[in-house]
Amino acid sequence: METQDILDGMRGWIETVGLVPPDYEQYAPLVIDGLLHFLSRLPATRLEAIVAAQLELPESAEADERLIGLLRQCPTLHKLGQVIARQAGLPLDLRARLQGLESLAPAPGSYDIDAIVAAEIGVIEGLTVAPDALAEGSVAFVVPFELRSAADGSIRRGVFKALKPEASARLLEDLAIWPELGEYLTARSAEVGLAAVDFRSLLEGVANLLRNEIQLDGEQERLRRARRFYADEPSVIVPELFAFCTPRLTAMERVDGVKVTDPSLPVDLRRRLARTIVAALLAKPFWSTPAGEPFFHADPHAGNLFATPDGKLAIFDWALTTHLNSDQCSAVVQTLVCAAVLDEPGVAAQLAALGDIKAPATVAAGIAAAVAGVRRGAFPGFAWLTALLDRLGRDGAIVFPEETALFRKSLLTLSGVVRDVWPYASVDEVLLASGGRRFVAESWSRPLAPFGSRAFATHVSNSDLVRLMTSLTWTPTRYLLGTYRDALEVLTR
Repeated sequence: METQDILDGMRGWIETVGLVPPDYEQYAPLVIDGLLHFLSRLPATRLEAIVAAQLELPESAEADERLIGLLRQCPTLHKLGQVIARQAGLPLDLRARLQGLESLAPAPGSYDIDAIVAAEIGVIEGLTVAPDALAEGSVAFVVPFELRSAADGSIRRGVFKALKPEASARLLEDLAIWPELGEYLTARSAEVGLAAVDFRSLLEGVANLLRNEIQLDGEQERLRRARRFYADEPSVIVPELFAFCTPRLTAMERVDGVKVTDPSLPVDLRRRLARTIVAALLAKPFWSTPAGEPFFHADPHAGNLFATPDGKLAIFDWALTTHLNSDQCSAVVQTLVCAAVLDEPGVAAQLAALGDIKAPATVAAGIAAAVAGVRRGAFPGFAWLTALLDRLGRDGAIVFPEETALFRKSLLTLSGVVRDVWPYASVDEVLLASGGRRFVAESWSRPLAPFGSRAFATHVSNSDLVRLMTSLTWTPTRYLLGTYRDALEVLTR
C-alpha cells in the first residue's frame, strides 16, 4: 500500500474521533493536517509498523481506540496525549481513553528484562528482578525488583525504570520532524485564517526539553534535587535512588499506591490530596526564594502522582522540570495585583516580562476582556491568569520562552488533575493562602531589606508595595471608566 493511501485511510478515522472540541472547531484543519503531515515524514518502516498495529486491532475497534494505538507508537504524540487527557474541553469518553496513556500495562514478555538489566549493571548479589514489566510510558518501562541484604537478610523493594529498546531512536526520529512541521503549521495556520504563530520556535523549545526523556542520568539528578526540596514535607514522597543507576537505567525505591484520580479513594482523602497536590507542586516552588532552588514538575499528569496507602502524595518521573526566575515570578504576582486594581496598562507591562508580545493590539484586547471580567466579579487569581495566557498564547499574540511555556503547560495539566481528584478544589485558594503566610513570615525582614530587593518568597519588593498602594487610589476611577466603557460597548452592539 502506498504512503498516500495509508494517510488517506487514517484521515477518515482521525476526523471521526472528535480530537478537537467544538469550541475550537476552527483549529480542526490545523490539528488534523498537522498530524497527517507529521506521519507522512516518518520513515517507511515506522509507518508500516503503525499500519500493522492498526490491522491487529479488531474490526469493531472504535476510532478513538485506533488513535490511542497510534499515539502509543510515537513518543512525542504519546506525551501530547497525556497532556491533553486532562483538558476539560475534550469529550469525556475521549479523555478517558487518553488517560490510559498515563500508565500502560505492557503485554507479558514485551521486553527481555534480564538482558536489559544485565547489560547495564551486570550481576548484583541478592538482586531478583520480576519477569514482566509493571507499566510503561512514552519512552520507558518500569519493572519491580527486590534486593536482599547479605548482612542481615533484609529485603528492599525497588523498581527499575529502563528505556524501551526503540525509545531513543523513535524519539529522535519524531523530533527531527518538528522543525519542518513547525514551518508547515505556521503556513497552514495562515491558510485557514488563524492568527500567526511561530510554531517552529515553539516546537523547537519543547523538543529541547523532551530530549530529557531519554537522558535518565539527568532525571536522576533532578530526582535527588526533588528529594532535598521536599525533605521537610511529611505528606510528600519522592522515591529514593539505589546506588546502581546508569544513564539508561534508574533504580529507585518502590512506592505502593494508586493514581490520585482513582475513584475508589475515600472522599476525605481525595479532598486532602487535591490540596496537597496544589501545595506541593505549585505553591511550594512558586513561593520560594531564589536560594531555595525552586523548580516545577513539568509533567504532572495523574500517572506520575500516586496516593499511598497511608494517604501521602508520591511524585514520580522527574524527567521534565522547569523553573521561573525571580523576575518571572515577580511578573506573575504583579500581573495578578494589577488585575485586582483594574490596571490594564500594568497587566500589559508585566506580561511583556513573561513573553515576547507579537500583536500588541490583540494583547490589549485580551487584557481588556480579562479585566472586564474582574470588574464583573471574576477573581484575579492563577486560574484567571492561566486562561489569559492560554488565550494570548493560542492566538499567537505572545510567544513564551521555554520555561514560561512549560510552567503554563504544567499549570494547565495540574489544574485538570486537581479537578479530577476533587472537583470542588480551588487552586487559587491554596496558592494565595500559602502566599499570604509567606508574606506574614517575611514581614519582619522587610524593613531591613533594600527598597528594590525582591529576594523574598513572595517576589515583591518594598518598592512594589508602595506602587501598589499608590495604584489603589485610582481603582475606583478605573472601575467607573471601565463600567462606562462596557455600557457603551453593549449599546453599540
